[in-house]
Amino acid sequence: MDDELRERVEREAEKHALLNAVKHESDADVGAIMGPLMGDNPDFRQHGDEIPGIAGGVIGRVNDLSYDEKRERLEELAPEELAEIEAEDEEDEHDLPDLSNADDYDEIRMRVAPNPNGPWHVGHARMPAVIGSYKERYDGWFCVRFDDTDPETKRPDLEAYDAILEDLDYLGFEPDATYRASDRLETYYEHARELIDLGGAYTCSCSGEEFSELKNSAEPCPHRDKDEETVLEEFDAMIDGEYESGEMVLRVKTDIEHKNPALRDWVAFRMIDTPHPREEASDYRCWPMLDFQSGVDDHLLEVTHIIRGIDLQDSAKRQQFVYDYFGWDYPEVVHWGHVQIDAYDVKMSTSTISELIEQGELDGWDDPRAPTLKSLRRRGIRGDAIVEAMAGLGTSTSDVDLAMSAIYANNRDLIDEETDRRFFVRDGNQVPLGGSPPDEANPPLHPNHEERGVREIPVGASVMLEDDDLPQREERIWLKGLGCFQFTRDVLQYTGEDIDVVREGDVDVVHWVPADESVAVRMRTPDGDVRGHAEPGVAGLEPDELVQFERVGFARIDRHDEDETVVYYTHD
Repeated sequence: MDDELRERVEREAEKHALLNAVKHESDADVGAIMGPLMGDNPDFRQHGDEIPGIAGGVIGRVNDLSYDEKRERLEELAPEELAEIEAEDEEDEHDLPDLSNADDYDEIRMRVAPNPNGPWHVGHARMPAVIGSYKERYDGWFCVRFDDTDPETKRPDLEAYDAILEDLDYLGFEPDATYRASDRLETYYEHARELIDLGGAYTCSCSGEEFSELKNSAEPCPHRDKDEETVLEEFDAMIDGEYESGEMVLRVKTDIEHKNPALRDWVAFRMIDTPHPREEASDYRCWPMLDFQSGVDDHLLEVTHIIRGIDLQDSAKRQQFVYDYFGWDYPEVVHWGHVQIDAYDVKMSTSTISELIEQGELDGWDDPRAPTLKSLRRRGIRGDAIVEAMAGLGTSTSDVDLAMSAIYANNRDLIDEETDRRFFVRDGNQVPLGGSPPDEANPPLHPNHEERGVREIPVGASVMLEDDDLPQREERIWLKGLGCFQFTRDVLQYTGEDIDVVREGDVDVVHWVPADESVAVRMRTPDGDVRGHAEPGVAGLEPDELVQFERVGFARIDRHDEDETVVYYTHD
């Protein structure tokens, strides 16, 4: 190979090493660049024996550079390839599509609008995950607006307001503002009066059945042509509580012959006798329907983009009538399908979960069997893992399925390296030890981090093994961190053999705990409680600390009771 060719090989090797390092944000590797290097330069192939050695020296120099230095050098050598990498990175960064007409707005403004009838189940996480992600992408604004204007059929739970904000915080988002619709009744009344003045609403005392027949026949209600003064008087009487529930409503005047009967003269306000549970709102009896309340609020809060279920398409169409009367521009709307989540026997429904708690079937909202965010939090699952999985579903109008395994995989990536290992034996067999085994076992706290040190596990006279790990007669096993034993005459005899017996594939490695100094553990799981014993060091772990029970799974330390330690199973 002459000097000219060598210089060209070094130059091309440097470019491909930089491409590899910058793309993966790590050191370059000879094996990873050889294919692209030879593919781009087929004339190098006749020198195939020499190329790896030259490339290796170049890669060593590249790997000595910082990431910024690598990127700067690549921009000098191959600016077009660098641009392609960065474009791919930007595309890969977002699971969500761009918001429509985002450039038309000075600020992207969105809202999470929960009904505060209980803490959030897992499916509720999708909305804040997506809206929070959009806020971060566009440096936008979002609020939490509690749509709590139905004190009867969707009666708010006073504890749910704070519980939902706690769930939102768990997911990693902080709203820019928080509102309660039940604080804003006078605002809705004001806009209703304006709508009446515009000829866009009328009071109606028809029964539900009577109006339904008229609506379905595309016939106008006999109250439709009342003069505005009468409508205002009757609406003020509604506000003053002079009518009983069902006696009077305020309707938005739409198109009585609209092809969709659901859009014909829909109800904007109705009377509810049941007092609101919030003391501040308990005196009100005239309450707005969600379509009116939400439509007015979205305009006043300058919401630019709304995300709602595909089943709520009629809401936008109803609200458009109100917006047309007032001359307002309607926000951009994203409709999506429902999300279904596997792995739970309990229905993902706030009312169902609440009933099961009241009946004693579940211990509370954080019961590991409940499909709730409070349950996942108590099990030690990070909010980030949920957000990533939910955002990854996108905003398709089709119904989508989310496997809990996706959340578990995300969480495993977040916690694996920082979580120390421990032994936990589900109730099994106590077996005496024979021979002269070491007095103490010293398995590592983490197999990838020797610097963390080892555990100190006293051995004692016998150990506990799980049923599946009990060896056959004369069979050998390796007690992890301790050594090789042979099961002879109901005793595990220490053989003193080294780790080669495991490497040769003749001996299985099993976990264990000392019978005398182990810690009784109750592990709460989505499938029920599991009891067993853990190594002594578990008794010294702090609540909320995570462990990985080897060959069992991750768990969160919940508390240390007098007779047992309670942990919550995270996932395998």
